[in-house]
Amino acid sequence: MPVKVSVIVPVYNPGPYLETCVASLLRQSLPPDEYEVIFVDDGSTDATPALLDALAAEHPRVRVIHEENSGWAGKPRNVGIDASHGAYVMFVDSDDYLGDEALERMYGYGVANDADVVVGKTAGRGRRVPVELFRTNRPRATVENAPLIDSLTPHKMVRRAFLDRTGLRFPEGRRRLEDHVFVTEAYLRADNVCVLGDYVCYYHVRRDDGGNASLRPFDPAGYFKNLREALDVVERYTEPGPLRDRLFRRWLRVEMVERLRGRRFLDLPEDYRRELFDEIHAVVVERFGPGVAAPLQPTRRVVAALAAEARYDDVVAFAEWETGVALAVDPEDVEWRSGVLRISFTAELMHDGGPMTFPSAGGSPRWPPHDVAEAVRWLGADTVGRFDRAVPDLLLRERASAAQYFQPAEVVRETVPAGDGSRVRLVLRATATVDPATAVSGSPAGEGLWDVWVRVDLGGWTKELRLGPAPRHGHGRPAPPAGVVGGRVVLPYWTDRHASLALDVGHASGRLGLGRVSAGDVTVAEERLQIVLPLHVPAATAALLRLTGARSGGSREVSGTLSPGGRLAAVLPIDELTGGTWLTTVCLTPGAPGARFHPLPFALHIDADGVLVVPAPQPGSARRAARRVRRALYRALGRITIRRR
Repeated sequence: MPVKVSVIVPVYNPGPYLETCVASLLRQSLPPDEYEVIFVDDGSTDATPALLDALAAEHPRVRVIHEENSGWAGKPRNVGIDASHGAYVMFVDSDDYLGDEALERMYGYGVANDADVVVGKTAGRGRRVPVELFRTNRPRATVENAPLIDSLTPHKMVRRAFLDRTGLRFPEGRRRLEDHVFVTEAYLRADNVCVLGDYVCYYHVRRDDGGNASLRPFDPAGYFKNLREALDVVERYTEPGPLRDRLFRRWLRVEMVERLRGRRFLDLPEDYRRELFDEIHAVVVERFGPGVAAPLQPTRRVVAALAAEARYDDVVAFAEWETGVALAVDPEDVEWRSGVLRISFTAELMHDGGPMTFPSAGGSPRWPPHDVAEAVRWLGADTVGRFDRAVPDLLLRERASAAQYFQPAEVVRETVPAGDGSRVRLVLRATATVDPATAVSGSPAGEGLWDVWVRVDLGGWTKELRLGPAPRHGHGRPAPPAGVVGGRVVLPYWTDRHASLALDVGHASGRLGLGRVSAGDVTVAEERLQIVLPLHVPAATAALLRLTGARSGGSREVSGTLSPGGRLAAVLPIDELTGGTWLTTVCLTPGAPGARFHPLPFALHIDADGVLVVPAPQPGSARRAARRVRRALYRALGRITIRRR
């Protein structure tokens, strides 16, 4: 078979992280003879070379190339490109790993859309990754119609023929931002770029030992010299005007303004902080016209203006003011409606522990501001003017993988008077809907734990916060019951530690509340058993009841139906059960992978006279326990009998 994908992995002293990377590459769903893995060892000084050679000896699809240390990842990637046989090449770092179907899905999507570059959805494990880019699939993306420029890491799949035709390769040597230069040129020269947003293809990992090369401290002069090379690429392939300004804005926003804000800036050593500021000022003045900074959101525009005017002390003072900004999210209601979870909440910005307020109307503060106080006034007025476009997002984030998915939401924006009326609060009220059957880009949410996050982009602040703490009505934390929807058990619950909202898909047992079922929730008429369970059931579905002998240990399984209202109905095989006490468990999703039986807090004692519902015997003598609870139930509830034929 021709090789479809060549995976290129530059390696230098990766430590234990290589094991996770290798495992993800070997378990790809793409058939083994349709892809190859090329490890380019860049002069590792640990046990890595021998480990890679052993791996290649065991797996025919793995090749290893040993090189003298080049100082950075550019040359090893180029060596891998030249040695590759695949129709596409995929760049992976040894710290990171792939989703199990990443190569198959990305290759298929690239071929289907005749793409030179395929960008797969990325999840950050302790690292920030683009969010908006992966809101949806994009079969034909460009730097004009999609935020491609937000994703400049090298972890893309690129057509080998495109690389050969253009001669595109990574800059080599000990340097920074080689991926920015490569990826930017690829975006601008490709006939088509597609974005796969409905499956997490790449997991970008922050190492616990701080060993990620891209996160190490850098020399500002060298860093911004390399950044200018990326700007050179933009100038080479675009004309002066709005598109070039929009692309330049990415580097101004991410690589410059964000480095001068809040604690990130203030926590730097003073001499390094000043050197960083001077280099940023030089690039802003040298390369960016007025059209680059003007469309920035208010806070970023303030910082960019102060940097352009070399006002270092004001940048420090503004960063100190910004440290007081936070997001507050208040959950209001969580309820099931016809198998869909509706989550209502409010969100607003805070400052120094209280609600942030803004000017109610009038006035046009001077621009550019002459001091930080005026900058704050201008910022408030501009934020109010943009408030009609603010939209809070609700995201489901898988706890195990950090993969996150947008959920649809409706929003109402409220301007709430504050104090004497000259100031207002900007409050966002939203109701999001989470359909477990479609929550993951149209697919069902997988088994596991999912945290609920709220993301707000307002005034130039992008803040994320878990939805919590739980609302308190009286002394409880109300949460809807578990739902049996789409062949899965989905439990909304408030976490113990932070009282924030989470979903347990397919794993919950004790939290389901089945232990609250009482004898009054159980009825037997003729041979028909009915149990009212504390569950949300939008449509009738199959269930399975297992009856296990308290003394014999033998079991019988009885098919049943779970109906709206949580009513479980089943017909008991009385003749087979007479003469025993039967412990009860229920499977709410029979036939589903990993389906489990949940214990119910009662047993059925069946003899010639009828059926008696008793509390489930505790460990110890089942006979004594059954006799004891039977006497108690006789006195409290009387007998439940059936007519014998």
